[in-house]
Amino acid sequence: MKGKVGLWIDHRKAVIVSIKGDLEDIKSITSGMEKHVRFSGGAQKDSEEDQRDRKFIIHLNRYYDKVISLVKDAESILIVGPGEAKGELKKRFESGTQIGRVVSLEAADKMTDPQIAAKVREHFSI
Repeated sequence: MKGKVGLWIDHRKAVIVSIKGDLEDIKSITSGMEKHVRFSGGAQKDSEEDQRDRKFIIHLNRYYDKVISLVKDAESILIVGPGEAKGELKKRFESGTQIGRVVSLEAADKMTDPQIAAKVREHFSI
């Protein structure tokens, strides 16, 4: 998938827009995760919470690795999204062989697929 790639991501879903010349490809990936809830409580609950948090992190890392596998050949990458997922994905990129490929990180609320594609085209001036 040589070319420019933009993706919108949160902890539940990623929308990947690949642009090469006049061709545009849009893919969606779901993480299969429910909303992560953090609790505060006594020492007894900490072990349960710690286990739940570890499972959440492992699941997120698998999700991010799947997203990275779909954009690994891109020349340039734009990551947008509403929360922490975009920064977490960027860190995951930087911990692997994708160093230097993330062009930009931008905050963005919920967007439709056409809005994401338009943002990617605008960013890369296509």
